[in-house]
Amino acid sequence: MPEGQLCNRTPISTEEALKALLADKGGKQYYDEMTKLDVDTVKLWSTIEKTCKTRTKTWLEICAHCGLCADSCFLYRCNNADPEQVPAFKIQSTLGEIIRRKGNVDNAFMRRAMEYAWSRCTCCNRCGQFCPHGIDVGVMFSYLRGLLYSQGFVPWELKIGAGMHRVYGAQMDVTTEDWVDTCEWMAEENGEEWPGLEIPVDKEDADIMYTLNAREPKHYPEDVAEAAILFHLAGENWTVPSTGWEQTSLSMFAGDWEACRMNVEKVYDSIERLRPKRVIGTECGHAHRATVIEGPYWMGRPDGLPPAEYIHYVEWVAEALRTGKLKIDPAKRIKEPVTLQDSCNYVRNHGLGKYTREIMSYLADDFREMGPNREYNYCCGGGGGFNGIGMYRKQRNVALLTKRDQILATGCKLVVAPCHNCWDAIRDLEEEYHIGIKWTFLKPLLIKMCIVPDHLKPQEEDGEE
Repeated sequence: MPEGQLCNRTPISTEEALKALLADKGGKQYYDEMTKLDVDTVKLWSTIEKTCKTRTKTWLEICAHCGLCADSCFLYRCNNADPEQVPAFKIQSTLGEIIRRKGNVDNAFMRRAMEYAWSRCTCCNRCGQFCPHGIDVGVMFSYLRGLLYSQGFVPWELKIGAGMHRVYGAQMDVTTEDWVDTCEWMAEENGEEWPGLEIPVDKEDADIMYTLNAREPKHYPEDVAEAAILFHLAGENWTVPSTGWEQTSLSMFAGDWEACRMNVEKVYDSIERLRPKRVIGTECGHAHRATVIEGPYWMGRPDGLPPAEYIHYVEWVAEALRTGKLKIDPAKRIKEPVTLQDSCNYVRNHGLGKYTREIMSYLADDFREMGPNREYNYCCGGGGGFNGIGMYRKQRNVALLTKRDQILATGCKLVVAPCHNCWDAIRDLEEEYHIGIKWTFLKPLLIKMCIVPDHLKPQEEDGEE
């Protein structure tokens, strides 16, 4: 069964292999090799027989093809009600067909299934809320992605992302030394404005251990500093781990389930090593899903829970405002109309929408909900890895239309987006459609609006007035 040099069924596990794939700009050789990649039909069917559980088989059997899932899907809505964008059709014509054929599918079929799996579904799970039988197409598409990955049919960028996790333990090439240096740099860089600011590394028995998205130290180190400043303002006893600090999982987007487990294991090991009272994850939706919702099951934990209480950043912010650890200057509340993006992965899939509303009640004078909202909100248009796949960029830009129309309907020019993928999608939405909006995480807003106690302000030097 011929495999390509770059496009093959072997996960990226060495720096050499990773660099070779990165050198193939845009995946030109990779995708050319994919057109010639044979399907190992025996292995595919064997994998399905071992891993396809009764729930998935039942869902495929009981689907009544009623079409009630159609309008629930933002991709169906923004693609002119294309019947091939109906969730039931998408999963039945891909995963359903593979199972009906007992894995006997060819290269063309698998490439078509790949296009469906990564450009026609973001695994947002919204359709499952409307199915009268409770069928969750998003879960089944996640399973399909795993099958495709195992056969080598995965977008170039996500093969790289999963490889990054395997080689560096992070979605980007941030080494332990890079990470620790960034913490020291950000503490020093902001120390003059925030006296006593520290980013403690590997502090044992702290009240809080903080985990992040690798994009922050790699491209947005100010985000690391902002988190530190807010913990400093709140008087928290906190730390970050030197290893196991990366919370995100491009492996989950890719369907590389073994790499998912490996990454979560690093995070859980750091929890057990440092023994924090609880863990707080950054403003990221899929990171929370990977480590808190899915992670315990990847690790085979019988209680379905991480080793310590593990909460999302919005839960900590709401608590800090509620208890007075962070206090907002009323004069600095947002006066202009402002709306909020609900992340699928921690609002729809973990019910945290009440915390973001609580936060907005402290921050905004004119908060306006999108319609629909909370667990019924639509995907930003870039979730599930959609943002980062170059070959599907045109489809992704169309997928932004539903969110564009939701935002325009509020009349707001400011969107609070406490999730990295949502933040990216809304940024790209503005660049593509020019609707005149701004977007922000919570951290910079809070720093601008919080009352700073006198003892945390820079002290005037002698002779200064």
